[in-house]
Amino acid sequence: MTLVLYQHPFASYCQKVLIALYELDLPFESHLIEGEEGRAALARIWPPAGMPVLRDEDAGLTLPESTTIIEYLDAVADGPLVPADAGEALQALDTAYGVLDDRLAEQPWAGGETFTMADCAIFPALFYLRGVHRWEGDNVRRYYRDLLARPSIARVVDDARPYRDLFPLPWPADQDGPF
Repeated sequence: MTLVLYQHPFASYCQKVLIALYELDLPFESHLIEGEEGRAALARIWPPAGMPVLRDEDAGLTLPESTTIIEYLDAVADGPLVPADAGEALQALDTAYGVLDDRLAEQPWAGGETFTMADCAIFPALFYLRGVHRWEGDNVRRYYRDLLARPSIARVVDDARPYRDLFPLPWPADQDGPF
């Protein structure tokens, strides 16, 4: 198997994949993405040019997004990173949703009374998770609706809409609401 990781070691999502590769002891070639030339090279294999991207040369497969990459690597290595019991894996998400729901019961935004960088960081995760494993909490549902109502978030969602078919799962019809 010939794995090539397009990445930058200072990017947190790349670090997430690097940790998995090292934990699974999988050999791989690292392709460092730096500057405009690096982004252009990445765009040739993955047009959105976001990092990380894993290329399995033997399988002819190109995978974006850190979680998707880790799930793939774990399956290839028959590793321990993704629990074999789907219920066990989802339980961790449900616990995180519960913590977030409790926090949002006391404040409108993740960081308190005002929209902060914490909300900027949480939205992408919630957006993708809504497509994979929904949350039950009313406070998280309200928070997600409020996030989508912000012009900055709405713009990000609209800008990414043409690329939804790149996501490995079909998007739910109500990904952007109603709630």
